[in-house]
Amino acid sequence: MTIPNILTVFRIVLVPIYLYLFYSSGEERLVYAGTAFVIAGITDVLDGYIARKYNQTTDVGAVLDPLADKLMTFAVLISFTMAEMIPYWILLIIGLKEIVMIFGGLILYLFKGNKVLPSNKFGKAATIFFYASILSVMFKTHLSVIRILFSVMIILNIIAFLNYLTIYLYMRDKSGIGYRQVI
Repeated sequence: MTIPNILTVFRIVLVPIYLYLFYSSGEERLVYAGTAFVIAGITDVLDGYIARKYNQTTDVGAVLDPLADKLMTFAVLISFTMAEMIPYWILLIIGLKEIVMIFGGLILYLFKGNKVLPSNKFGKAATIFFYASILSVMFKTHLSVIRILFSVMIILNIIAFLNYLTIYLYMRDKSGIGYRQVI
């Protein structure tokens, strides 16, 4: 197993740790949960950097990396929504985008030769603003800053989704997946 894959598995392990810390009863629970969240973000950046720089990209990593991202994203969004720290509509928009991307990714991977949607600058920008938005709530930043960060994060996620949709349709059509084959 490569170092990037080990970091990705560690990120997956951080999801239940984050949830445990978030739902614990301690006064500093958000700080500890936020720390787990930040560590997950750092390992996400590190595993991608190491995989590309040292040519350690693997098929396993191509599947596990987005899985780790989605698991942490859903854990954070659902826990924040349940704790009424963010409104439901944020979970709805981001959750819907992520679910559609999961299914699109599965179609490409399972039916078209283990292809995956490549990450790009829009997705990375959306992820950065997701982290900034969540951390702004965890560390009780001014409400106007929180609203701006979440607004930018939502807009970037929509742009990223449309960009990924374009890439998906190109890869699907280039690979010969027809509409009838998908449905």
